[in-house]
Amino acid sequence: MAPAAVALADYAREHADVHAVRTTVFVEGQGVPAELERDALDPVSAHVLARTADGTPVGTARLTPDRRIGRMAVLEAYRGRGIGEALLEALVAHARARGWPEVSLHAQLHALPFYARAGFVPCGPVFSEAGIDHRLMVRRLPGSSPVEDAEAAAAVLVALAGHARRGLSIYSRALDPGLLDRRDVVDAIRRFATRRGRCQVRILLQDAATPQREDAPLLALAQRLPSVFELRQTDDPVDDRYPSAYAFNDTGGALFRPLGQRFEGEGGIEDRPAARRLAQAFEPVWTRSRPCTELRALG
Repeated sequence: MAPAAVALADYAREHADVHAVRTTVFVEGQGVPAELERDALDPVSAHVLARTADGTPVGTARLTPDRRIGRMAVLEAYRGRGIGEALLEALVAHARARGWPEVSLHAQLHALPFYARAGFVPCGPVFSEAGIDHRLMVRRLPGSSPVEDAEAAAAVLVALAGHARRGLSIYSRALDPGLLDRRDVVDAIRRFATRRGRCQVRILLQDAATPQREDAPLLALAQRLPSVFELRQTDDPVDDRYPSAYAFNDTGGALFRPLGQRFEGEGGIEDRPAARRLAQAFEPVWTRSRPCTELRALG
């Protein structure tokens, strides 16, 4: 099946196609009341449509004047083909062209990983919308968003791995239990580490013995891919007292947590100044730290 083409829609002319897709997905598929599927924001929002080669509408989404992406819908038969990502990318590009500093969305909980991979960071509590649990997510254009909890920190790490080109660097006391042992984070780093082409994951630890003793899943991944992963442990008492934890990639993404034992901080996939500062702090510590040769062998 040929990929669908995504473009901005003329709502006045193409509203029937927009609502045909949304009715199928939301009203018929999820049981959302028909009267809630449409609202007064539709005529004043920017809409995108995905169409097949013969013009059949198969996906849609909108961007409202209050800078919120919503009504993201792809027909079931066309999911898993990158259409949702293309719809989201088109609306983010439209927001950027308008000079907006950020965009937000209300994500259904099952869709949090999808939006996290696109650089959106969850914030605030879970809430119900049309009888379905959601969470607010925000993406800065550019810049970092507040990181409030482990879910938000994980979302940023997933995005950093997904948007890295060749390099991902992590500074952690002991592979951050509750964060770097999460399946979504480990899977994202695995996808980066096993992609085609040369790439590198550098992990700088203050305490290498604890993750080894606790069989940390990221350590197991590093042992299976020794040509990609390099682990070092700080060897200077000054470095051992450093309180923060962070990660950055080679495309301008960064996550910084002032207190490494906590998840709060800030991060995003478009914060080149922060990524540059972290790289400048990381390099000298990495250079004077010792290779963790004891961690390379599979247990």
